[in-house]
Parts: sequence; C-alpha cells; structure tokens
Amino acid sequence: MDTLHRYRTHNCGQLRHSDAGTVVRLSGWLRNRRDHGGVYFIDLADHYGVTQLVVEPGTEVYDRISSLPKETVIRIDGKVVARDEGAVNPAMATGEIEVRISDAEILGNTEPVPFSIFPELQVPEELRLTYRFLDLRKSKMHANIVRRSQIISAIRRRMVDLGFMEYQTPTLTASSPEGARDFLVPARRHPGKFYALPQAPQMFKQIIMVSGFDRYFQIAPCYRDEDARHDRSPGEFYQLDVEMSFVTQDDVFAALETLMTGLFAEFSTRTITPAPFPRITYADAMLKYGSDKPDLRNPLLIVDLSDLFAQTTFRAFAGKTVRAIKLPQTADKSRSFWDKLEEQAKQLGAAGLAWLTVEAGGTLKGPVAKFLTPDSTAALIAAMDSVEGDTVIIVADSDKGKVCKILGPLRDSLGKQLELIEQDVYKFCWIVDFPMYELNEETGKVEFSHNPFSMPQGGLDALNNQDPLTIKAFQYDIVCNGYELSSGAIRNHQPAIMYRAFELAGYGQEEVETRFKALINALKYGAPPHGGIAPGIDRIVMLLADEVNLREVIMFPMNQNAEDLMMNAPSSVRPQQLKELHIQVVQPPQKKA
Repeated sequence: MDTLHRYRTHNCGQLRHSDAGTVVRLSGWLRNRRDHGGVYFIDLADHYGVTQLVVEPGTEVYDRISSLPKETVIRIDGKVVARDEGAVNPAMATGEIEVRISDAEILGNTEPVPFSIFPELQVPEELRLTYRFLDLRKSKMHANIVRRSQIISAIRRRMVDLGFMEYQTPTLTASSPEGARDFLVPARRHPGKFYALPQAPQMFKQIIMVSGFDRYFQIAPCYRDEDARHDRSPGEFYQLDVEMSFVTQDDVFAALETLMTGLFAEFSTRTITPAPFPRITYADAMLKYGSDKPDLRNPLLIVDLSDLFAQTTFRAFAGKTVRAIKLPQTADKSRSFWDKLEEQAKQLGAAGLAWLTVEAGGTLKGPVAKFLTPDSTAALIAAMDSVEGDTVIIVADSDKGKVCKILGPLRDSLGKQLELIEQDVYKFCWIVDFPMYELNEETGKVEFSHNPFSMPQGGLDALNNQDPLTIKAFQYDIVCNGYELSSGAIRNHQPAIMYRAFELAGYGQEEVETRFKALINALKYGAPPHGGIAPGIDRIVMLLADEVNLREVIMFPMNQNAEDLMMNAPSSVRPQQLKELHIQVVQPPQKKA
C-alpha cells in the first residue's frame, strides 16, 4: 500500500463496476453513516461525488471510525466490490460498487456542525451565510456553484467564437456622479481624496472602442451600494460586459441572441425562444404588461379601455386612464379570491377594483355594467376578446404610471395564482425605444430616464426640435421570464450631440467636461459609432439553475443588509489605519427612544 498516493488513487465519484477487485485509496468527508446489524456503512463525499464504504465489525478499523462524527475528513484504503444486484443504487454514479475498508486515517477532525449537511434540511439563511463553508458542502449548493463556473467558461468560449476579445479594466477608478451610490476607497497618498469601485466599466469600455479595439468583453465585477432584492445582490455582482464598434442596434441584438440561444440550450433542456427575439417597445410593454420586464410565459394581457369609458356615463372613470385584465372562465371566482385580489390591489395603491362578468347573450354583470350601453358592452367584450364566463377586472386612476404599478404586479400574481404560467420554457424578448427623458415629479424638471450616454433617435435634430419627453433613445433591455438580464445602448459618440443632450437635462458644457472628463475628451479624437450591453452573470446562472434567489448561485454572498456574516464585514478598523488614511469616523446621532 506504500506505493499509493498519499491521499487518493481515485475520487469519490469515479469508481464503477469495472473497478471491482481494485485496491484503492479515497479521501473525503464522512457525510453519512448507517449501522446495519453491526455492519457499518459510510457515505464518503468529495467534490466529485459519493462512494459507499463498508466496515466489518470486530476489526481494528471498525473501532477507529465507527464513532467518528459526520463531516470528519478521513482517508481510507480498501478493495472495490461489486454490489449484489438488489443492492445497486441507480441514483448514485458509483451505485454499482462499494469499498470494503482495510485501513483508515483521520485527516481533519470536526466540531459538532450547527446544521445538517445530510440530509439537507431547511436552515435559516443567516445561519447558512455565517457557516457558508458548510452550506457549500450541500449537494444542491455545490452543484449550483459548479454550474456557475461551467456557465462562465461557456460564455467565454462562445464570446471568443463570436470574434470578441477579453480585456480587463481597472477596479480602482473615479467616483461616478450617475447611477447608484459608489463604494469609496480612501487614497492614502492623496489625503482627502478617494477612489471608487466601478459601478460598471461603462466609460472604460467606450474608451476601449475609441482606442481602436473592435469587439470587447469582460466578466466584470461591479460594485453598487444599493439595497438587496431577491434578484439583485447588494454590494458586488458580475456582468458580461460587451462593447462593439461600427455597429447598429441590430448587430448587438444578433450577437447576444447567438450567445443566449446557444448558452441556454447547452445548460437546459427547456424550450428557448428562437432568434430573432421579439421586440416590444417600451410603450407597448407598459401598456400590455404593466412592466418593462414582462414575463411572456404569462398569457394575461392588459387592455386600455380609457376611450371606451370616456363615452359612458360612469363619472368615476371620467378623464382617467382605465385598463383591464381578462380572467378566463376557469379562474377561481370565490368570494375569498375576490377579497384577496381587491386587498392586493389596494396595497399596490388602487382606490378599488371594478369587475364585469360576461354572461350568455353577450351581456355583462357587475357594478359598472349599468353604465354601459349595448354598443359599449359589445365594444368592451370585443376589446377584451372575451367569451361567456370570463371576468374583466378594471383599475382606473388619473396617473397612468400608477395604473401600470398596480396592474403589472396583479398580472404577475394572477398568472401564478391561476397556474397560467407556461412551464419548461425560456421566453426572451427585447424592450426597445425607451424614452430619452422623463419628468421629475418632485422638481418638474426634465432628466435622463435611462443611460445618459445613449444616442437619441433623430440625433441633434431631435434634440433641437422635439419636445424632450417625446424623444426616444437607442436603448434596449434583454428580458427572460420576467427578469431583466441586461440594459444596453448604442452610444452617443459625438460630443456636440452629447453636450446638447446633457443641456436639456440641466447640465452645462463645463459641468459635463468636469464630470465626464475622460470620456468626453476621448470622443473628441475620432470616436467610432459603437454600442454594447452587459447581461448579469448572476441572473443568468439563477435562471439556468432554476433558483429564485441570487444568493443560491453566489459562492459567498452578503445578506440583505449588505453584511458578510462569515467574514464579519463590514467591520471596524484599527485607529492607526484611520490615521494613515487621514480619516476620522463620525458616528451618526443616537435616535431618541
């Protein structure tokens, strides 16, 4: 046995029936154990899989390992034996064999684990994140992280095949005046000044295009000091950063569609939207789905009835945006269903919820029905594409945006409640024609609604001659199953157009040159037309792993309060460190009890 490797000749997922009779050495974690009438069975696990070990009673090795706690790291020597036909476990890759132990060594002792690793029981998330190194030993978590690595490798391979080259951009840079809050890093050699961790490599990748490179990509770390959501990790996240020179919007779409269809087909057996993906204008998305990231698996649509109700005597809807969703005949119509639905609508900001049911003969039943003429009734049924037994729910408000915020979530919720969501599919689409500007409700001033570096549709002529609120931008989002995977744009590469675009949003030329010095300076020296996009790696993996929480596909995530419970970050630092950085900590005032 001295000729064997110090720790293993095979891994724990490797042995098969053809290895029967072989003397082997394995190392791993004692994951599970069972005592069957004195014969001791052990599941030994490592990164690659699980192998069943057998220890006979009355042997010296039996006494040595029979009392070891789960998760002890051991090395064993033994002979591979084919299992009896009735004992084969088809659920295990190594299920045709077991290893009869002849010798064992303890490599790593363990304290009692704070939660079960096998079986994989429900554990509070805070405890999981505190002991993440244990949580990652669970087969499901381990598989998610392995899959993440494989997906990133496949993305790199596919991007290179598409003619892209990977370049790295700095992770210490200048603070950005736009977007989310920066994470700041004090500059020891420059007292009172700070670097910032990049929210995205936006300016760098545009400058790469100006520098004469053509197709750039990077698996880029990005940092934003923002609140957590189930589909957004606080602090740090990764994106596939992409930029291309001499391209139109269609060229960017074609590259991403090739990547996404190939990638999702490689890692899933689900049906995938074929390229080219549907393109939905921002205006249509907000009208039909109440969201700019619509889940196209949900067949429910929102229909605008404002003009129809403007011609009725129902004064409560007069002059308001009136929109509706049709619930099919099969929908639950119980009193409790309606009570819950109305309560949900009110929580979303609705004053109430009106409803109409289509009855035999093309009539309507409901509180609003009496205000409708026969012609209005027929027009409503036709607009909703309704048949007998359908129910139409209606929301009205003077604020069009508020109606979207109510009916969008209601549409998503109803799709799930009524089990209408199409299963085993990935439905992609592009959202296009975002408005360049929007009106700030508090200040009444025009401001950018999306990426300020995007090219306005119509260029300088549109900026000079159109109402800013009617200008569309060459901005786009790629959406899958209700998740925004990425935003992108064809960039504004002409300084004259950029100065004017920022002027309309209240920025003078001097301020633009101060805030965006590097980019605007680069654009003055021969910038090619260019555009790009940056799909989120974490969200792609989340979808392919069929998870609903990003923390399930990130190796060491923060909790929802932006804390790393395992590493105890953020944490206080020594006074000497603060002194070297010329920083003094000022504690916030204590809240009065």
